[in-house]
Amino acid sequence: MRKSVRTRGFTLIELLVVLAILTMLAGLVGPKVLGSLGGAKSKTAAVQIADLDKSLELFKLDVGRYPTTEEGLNALVTKPASANGWNGPYLKGGLPSDPWGNAYRYSTLSAGIEILSLGSDNAAGGEGEAADVRNTK
Repeated sequence: MRKSVRTRGFTLIELLVVLAILTMLAGLVGPKVLGSLGGAKSKTAAVQIADLDKSLELFKLDVGRYPTTEEGLNALVTKPASANGWNGPYLKGGLPSDPWGNAYRYSTLSAGIEILSLGSDNAAGGEGEAADVRNTK
């Protein structure tokens, strides 16, 4: 005599219900997670700009001035010809790019300095992740 061995599996309907539930959860949670990642890039840019600002202060203490716009942020890594007293490099690991892979922009102003990231769109202005991140002194 043979005994019938019956294994129980999932039906197609049960699998479709589980897939529908997972899809709904991904639709609700996904945008919130991606929105958090975007905000993190702006915060990272702000932290990097603050670090660049501190390095520029050290440069100023040693040289007696901020780098010129022409010398740019590269003056923190390589000694400019006219920088007597330069005691760098002032950045470990070289000059960072912003979180979107673009170079930070630097300029000297009559009142101090400006360090700028143009955000995700790499264009002036914008909102959200495309907004400019800057530190003006």
